[in-house]
Order: sequence, then structure tokens, then C-alpha cells
Amino acid sequence: MCGPTACDDTTPNDLQSVEHLLDLAFGSDRRSKTSYRLREGNSAVPGLSLVTRDTGVGLSGTISFWPLAIGATQAPALLLGPLAVHPDRQGLGLGIALMQEGLARAKAQGHGLVLLVGDEPYYAKVGFAKLPEGLISLPGPVDPRRFLYVELTPGALAGVTGLAQVPGSMALAVPHASKGEQNHCEA
Repeated sequence: MCGPTACDDTTPNDLQSVEHLLDLAFGSDRRSKTSYRLREGNSAVPGLSLVTRDTGVGLSGTISFWPLAIGATQAPALLLGPLAVHPDRQGLGLGIALMQEGLARAKAQGHGLVLLVGDEPYYAKVGFAKLPEGLISLPGPVDPRRFLYVELTPGALAGVTGLAQVPGSMALAVPHASKGEQNHCEA
């Protein structure tokens, strides 16, 4: 359950509605963000793409989790996102409920570490904290204040360093930017 609303698995029939909801929530330029590089050529983890439905707006919320491999050891992790709630249904707890359900399912599947790029005060409500700077990088600029993690298994972050990439892919190039430039970019 996602609060008073049921969390359903995303189906192929939902994909167009999910894209519409993401455009409503983030705009069409969302695909230019760094986190989208980790979704290109990748597939969401089965059982971890969820939606909520509402008779008034149709699809009212969506969340997905994507597999990552980090550094030379290819340490496994998940990338949470995008998480979106219909503008007419924000403030009702749907986003938190989707995260709680998704994280519970990820833990039940045996995943230990989840990363995301977002606002810490919001995501801290489900346990996310700022990732220690310099441990993990993404294939593009990210504001380090917005690079967050949660351990679903205690100690899952220990020893994990390097570039996060799509599992099985060649290392992705990280665009050159000064530290100051990277601090002002968003993923």
C-alpha cells in the first residue's frame, strides 16, 4: 500500500502516462540531466517500478529504481528516480509512500545501497543522507550537496568508490568541469 492509495507495478500500458507525468513534474528538459545518462541503455529493476492511480488525474505518482555498478569492483547499487507526483496531488504523502514501498521491495530483493540526486530535507524523511564527497561520481556534473544515499543493508557503502555506471557497460566519460562549475549543476 502507498498510504491510502495502492502502489501498483508499472505495466507497459503505463509508459506513455508515466512520460506525461514526468514532463508535468520536471519539464521536457529533464532528459538532459546527469542521472538520465544512467538510464540510457539500462532497464529499471523488475518489481521496483511503481505507480499510483487516481480517478481524478489518472496516474498520480511514479517511481523507478535502476541498477548501477560502481568503480573498478563494479559494486552494486540502485539509482532511485525519477520520483514524480502529479502537481494536483502533491503534499498528500504519495512521494514518501512510493519511496517507502520501493525501498522495502528493494531491501526484500537483497539490494543494499541506493543513490539519488535530490533535495536532502525531503529524501531524509525516508533515511537518505548526503553522500560523503569524493566517494562516488556520476557521468556528468552533480551538485555534491544533492548527491544522496541510503544503506538498506548496514555497511553497504563501506569501500564503495568510483564512477557509477550501467552494469556491464564500458566506463562513461565524465565531462571536464572545474569543481566550482560542478557545484552549480544539477543532475
